[in-house]
Amino acid sequence: MMGRWKGALRSTTHLQQMGNAKSTISILFLLFTRRPILHLKRAGCFYFQISCSYATISSPDTETSVNVRGKGKHQFQFDNIGEALTLFNRMIHSHPRPSIIEFSRLLGAVVRIKDYVTAVSLIRQMELLGIQHNVYTLTILINCFCHLQCVDFGFSLLGKMFKLGLQPNVITFSTLINGLCIVSKVARAVMLFNDMVREGYQPNLISYSTIVNGLCKIGDTSGAIRLLRMMEQRGCAPNIVTYTTIIDSLCKDENVTEALKLLSEMRGKGIPSNIVTYSSLIHAMCNLGQWKEVTSLLKEMVANNVMPNVVTCNILLDALCKEGLVSEAHDVVKKMSQEGVGSDIVTYNTLMDSCCLRSEIYEARKIFDLLVGRGCAPNIVSYNALFSGYCKAKRVDEAMNLFHEISDKGFIPDVVTYTILINGMCEIGRLSAAQELFKEMSANGQIPDQMTYSALLDGLCKHGHVHEALEFFQAMHNSGLEPSIFHYSILLDGLCQVREFKLARQLFRQIFAKALHPNIYVYTIMIKALFEEGLPNEAQELFRKMEEGGCLANSCSYNTMVQGFLQNNDMSSVMQILHEMVDKGFSLDAPMAVMLVDFLSTDETNQTFPEVVYKNIEDYQIVNVK
Repeated sequence: MMGRWKGALRSTTHLQQMGNAKSTISILFLLFTRRPILHLKRAGCFYFQISCSYATISSPDTETSVNVRGKGKHQFQFDNIGEALTLFNRMIHSHPRPSIIEFSRLLGAVVRIKDYVTAVSLIRQMELLGIQHNVYTLTILINCFCHLQCVDFGFSLLGKMFKLGLQPNVITFSTLINGLCIVSKVARAVMLFNDMVREGYQPNLISYSTIVNGLCKIGDTSGAIRLLRMMEQRGCAPNIVTYTTIIDSLCKDENVTEALKLLSEMRGKGIPSNIVTYSSLIHAMCNLGQWKEVTSLLKEMVANNVMPNVVTCNILLDALCKEGLVSEAHDVVKKMSQEGVGSDIVTYNTLMDSCCLRSEIYEARKIFDLLVGRGCAPNIVSYNALFSGYCKAKRVDEAMNLFHEISDKGFIPDVVTYTILINGMCEIGRLSAAQELFKEMSANGQIPDQMTYSALLDGLCKHGHVHEALEFFQAMHNSGLEPSIFHYSILLDGLCQVREFKLARQLFRQIFAKALHPNIYVYTIMIKALFEEGLPNEAQELFRKMEEGGCLANSCSYNTMVQGFLQNNDMSSVMQILHEMVDKGFSLDAPMAVMLVDFLSTDETNQTFPEVVYKNIEDYQIVNVK
């Protein structure tokens, strides 16, 4: 069967153009000529699992009076926590009781099903019964606290180990390192790792991989690569998880070249790539529009017996939809279904979101009904896509009907839900309704984020309610959210629109006091405002300060300067700005070109147009040129 997959790939050599998304989809169709040998049910663009060996104890065979169902020689396996509790009760009531090693095996099985609270409770019961801990049970307990994000308790247990005269091992320290990474205290994790090495502990693969993962989580990919080289120098061979973690981080940094070098390095060491490795690379390449490279990687996947799964296909779907190739995306979904690669909620949400972005709410609703009909439960992301579609189409009442409908079904609207609806209300001028939704979300425990405030501020300013907008702006600051330059630009534009120039200048000064950097849009707003206020000298001074501060003028700012000087009948300054524009490759936009020609045509002192004017208006068909 695998030969058929490889043969299908060889048959694609007739394709002439491999550098675009459509050709990549042709490749994908050829990949799905037969059902894959193995469908990986669990994969993602990135995952990292700390080995359950923290809680699995390899020990000599011991006799026990309790018969258990075992996964292997040294592991218990349970289908549910009830089975574990039943066995625990049998063990504590047995005479003689099983050894601490058997209890450790049981606790390890509970941890493997991620019931950390129950594991802590069982260990507490063991203490009350006088069952003495060893390094393994305390390490299991530390692992539980770390996964419950109670790392400080884990360190307290490390102290308890020393008090009991127990010697922690490398697994104990690796567990604590992982706990620190879980709560994003990566710097402390690195310090503990270094302390462990200084104390003579030899880090193992889990120790290194844990730190590598933590560094990648905070975006320190270069630090992760340095650690990769260190572990190799110390004789600890990295595995597929270590490499894939760093490859994924490089892909998130859009450094695909270095990611491919690591992939090549893996091959050279005989480490096979898996679906996660390839999915990370495909995701990055799709984001960068590198369709030819995506095609090559898909071919390589199959050549290496790695089959595309639903995650891989979802990555391609998302990229296709963003490229506007929606028809091709739908074709891929059909082919997935035919070949047994089932669509999941991400698949449907991607297609719905694409439809809604194009205001095709009817198509989005059809996809929604399809996913429900196929037994795929919608989530809040699914409904948010519909809310967005309805609001874009100005069908806000239908969006609100759906909002009440999902609340009745037990769905909890999130901050994205409320932000979409608030923005929808603002777009059609229903500001009171938008403010009521804002109050409702806060009352329901959904904390407004920067996007929520942006939607409300923009709506209020566009409809002239600038003083209310200022109140919300202050409320945003009081809530602990620091306004960005985007929020300032919304307010500045709103204030200038209603000619509140004094307030605008005060707010503009506040930007510098907050150590923010105005962008070209903010400067242009203020330059225009100064001209309208009758302060052309101040406007020109701000324009020069803008450039001196490293914010380069663009076409819009130059056109604003020309307009301002024309309104002030300052033809000399207009000519100066026009010369600058030409020298920097800018030109007047159409309305400004017409305005300039009209001004010069009615100015009796100008018998002919200067050459610089012709250079700025030659692209426009203006008939009343002297």
